[in-house]
Amino acid sequence: MASIVKRGKSYRAQVSLYKKGKHQKITKTFSTRREAQLWALETELEKGNGKQLAHRSTTFADYFDNWMYLVKMNDVRETTFQNYLRASKIIRKLFQDIKLNDLNDIVVQKKIDEYAKTHSRKTTHEVVLKIKGALRDAYARGYISNDFARLLKSRGKVLAKRNKALSITDLKKLRKYVLEHPEDEFNLLVLLALETGMRRGELLGIRPENIVRYGIEVRHSISPTSDDTSLKTRNAKRDISINKEVYDRIVQIPVKENGYIFNFGGFKQSERLAELLDKLQINRTTFHGLRDTHASFLFSQNIDLVYVSKRLGHDNIQTTQNYYLELMPEKKHQQDADALNLLNAL
Repeated sequence: MASIVKRGKSYRAQVSLYKKGKHQKITKTFSTRREAQLWALETELEKGNGKQLAHRSTTFADYFDNWMYLVKMNDVRETTFQNYLRASKIIRKLFQDIKLNDLNDIVVQKKIDEYAKTHSRKTTHEVVLKIKGALRDAYARGYISNDFARLLKSRGKVLAKRNKALSITDLKKLRKYVLEHPEDEFNLLVLLALETGMRRGELLGIRPENIVRYGIEVRHSISPTSDDTSLKTRNAKRDISINKEVYDRIVQIPVKENGYIFNFGGFKQSERLAELLDKLQINRTTFHGLRDTHASFLFSQNIDLVYVSKRLGHDNIQTTQNYYLELMPEKKHQQDADALNLLNAL
């Protein structure tokens, strides 16, 4: 394996090679340890035409880091890469010194199940997706002999959905209150979330130039973990219409020193929302639940699915169907009654 040695203010990386029956070493000096590590990892991946790594003492945790920095770092958004960094810590704790050539679906599944005992199915699934990605990469390079990633399953606790859509009754109650109390800018943030279905980061990313007559141009997204302001997906760039009543209140908000309309508020929007809903005696939901509420209300009013999908900024209609086709209670009860009436009329 490569070695990194500090020499004064610099770092020397050294990689061992074995060619034509002789051991050789190549070295290179860098100003930072991170640069030295990345060069060493890249050299390890390249040597021997990419077929020797699994026959050495490379652990899966080390390989995941190699893959994460050399492959994924340049392919994903900065905020997404932060998720890989968090997954890296989990994987290192789970797999410890287990080597690539000791891996199979049973070994990996046991580790996944160990993690799933104390985590939700959703959280576990996010880690499993990254494990699968690294394993498929290792198989494609010839570092492991079997492509068993497809056999792995996500388990874990199925928790009650936190971001539930509000009922139509509660939606009207909340919307009426925030419209009548525009003196608190947070109320206007809630109002705009209900009105547009925008993600929290997109709402916080609104600048004065993004507010056009009776509409919002979605161009930026603010993250609590990164300075990256790019949107989540390509289709997230969109223009959303709003009615005059909401527009007249939004344009009154003074621009902040950082150039945005809303205060970031330490990214405590969900906590403040919980306090507001308790005050109004409305069942709690998360800030993302306001997005669900917007979508569910449009569905309940028979708005075209294609329009709703574009308004939400989804990449395709299937995403909209999978995650947001959840009718509000009142609408479901009405459709149950309509279905029974139709059957009784047979």
